[in-house]
Amino acid sequence: MNKDEQTVEKLNKELVTYLNELQTIPKIFEKGNIVKGKIVKITQGYILVDIGGRAEGIVVGSEMKLNGEKFDKKEGDEILVYVIKGENEKGQIELSIRRTGAARKWHDLQYAQENDLAIDVSVLEANTGGVIVDIGGGLRGFIPTSQLDNTKIYPIGGYSNKGDATQQLQNKLAELIGEKLHAKVIEIDREKNRVILSEKLVTSSADFELRKETLSKSGIGDILDGTVTGIAPFGLFINAEGLEGLVHLSEISWDKVTNPSDFYNVGDQVKVQIIGIEDGGKRIAYSIKRLLKDPWDDIIKKYQIGQIVEGEVTKIVEYGAFVRVEDGLNGLIHISELSDKLVRDPSKLVQVGTKLKLEIISISKEERHLGLSLKRVVKKDKKTKVKTKKAGTTEVAPELKGLGKLLKEEEL
Repeated sequence: MNKDEQTVEKLNKELVTYLNELQTIPKIFEKGNIVKGKIVKITQGYILVDIGGRAEGIVVGSEMKLNGEKFDKKEGDEILVYVIKGENEKGQIELSIRRTGAARKWHDLQYAQENDLAIDVSVLEANTGGVIVDIGGGLRGFIPTSQLDNTKIYPIGGYSNKGDATQQLQNKLAELIGEKLHAKVIEIDREKNRVILSEKLVTSSADFELRKETLSKSGIGDILDGTVTGIAPFGLFINAEGLEGLVHLSEISWDKVTNPSDFYNVGDQVKVQIIGIEDGGKRIAYSIKRLLKDPWDDIIKKYQIGQIVEGEVTKIVEYGAFVRVEDGLNGLIHISELSDKLVRDPSKLVQVGTKLKLEIISISKEERHLGLSLKRVVKKDKKTKVKTKKAGTTEVAPELKGLGKLLKEEEL
C-alpha cells in the first residue's frame, strides 16, 4: 500500500469515527421533561443520575423525595426524573424526583410488575369485592377478596351458613382498614387509572419456585394433588403443588352446594383438575367434581325418551312445573306440555305434592333434568278409556281424576 492509499484509508477511518459520534450526540433536555435514567451514585446530600446527556444529572435537597416518602432506590436502579434546568453553571442537568408525581409512581408500578417485586400499600376502604389501597403518589389500587391472604378474611372452618357469610366477610374486610399490606402488581391500566394487586402472591412466595415449575409443565385438563387453604362463600381455595386457585361452588360436587364447608375443611387433601388458567397463571380455576363419577350417568341409564314415569310436583313457576322423579333426578313439565288447551296459570292444573304419570320427551345431561309431558299421557289415557269403555269398564287413572273438567275449558 503506497502513501496515498494509506492517507485515503486514514481519512475513511476518521470519517467513520465522526459519523458514529454524530449518532451518539448527547440528548438536549429542557425544563419540564420527564425522563428515565439510571442512578449512578447516592449520597446524603445528592443523587447522580445518567439520563444520556452530555453530563450526569443531579438531584439535590428537597427534590430527592416524593411526597415525603423515604427514598428506596439503590445505585443501578432505573428512575423517573423531572428536568428543572437543562444545564447549570457547572454543566450539570438539574433534576427532581419530587416533581415527577404520578408519572414516577406509574413507572415504579410497571417496574415492580415486570420484575415481580412487592410494594407496600395501606388499606383505605373495603367493599363487597375487596379493599381499596393507597399506593402512594396520589394513586389508588384494588385488591380483590380472592387475592387477599385467606387467613385474614376466612374462618378456618368456613362460615356456619351462607346467609351470614356475606356480612361476616364484610366485617373482616372492614377490619383491614388502616393496615399496611405487602402486595404484588398483577394488572396495570393507566388509561383507566386502574391497578390490581395481590397480597396472596406475596404470602405464598415460599412456594414461588414450586409454583413456577408446576405452571411450566401444567395445562388445562391436568390433575394435581392439592390442599384446601381457605373456605369462602363462593368456593374453596386450593394450593396444588404451589399453584393456588379456586374451586367455585359449581365445581365442588355433582350435588347442589350452598355451603362449601359442608364438604371440606381447611387442610383437607384433595385432587383437582385445572379448568382455567388466566393472566399467566395468576388466576387458576380448579374442579373437584369432574374427577368424581357423575351419578347422573347411572340414573339416566334407566330412562329413555317415550318412557312413562311417575313424579311428584315440587315447584310451580309461570312457565311450567318442576317434578322430582327420584332422588337426584328432576324434570320440568313446560307449560306447553301441560295440556292441549291454552294454559295461562299452571297452578290451576297441578299443585305442589301432586303425583302424576308423565312421559319423558327429552333427556338433557347439560341441564341435568328430564323434559316431561302431562298432555301426552292424558291423550293416551283418553284412548285407553275409550277402549276400556267398549270392554265394559270405565276406570280412570287416580292421578288424572278431576282433570277432565279442566281440560274441557278453552283456557286454563
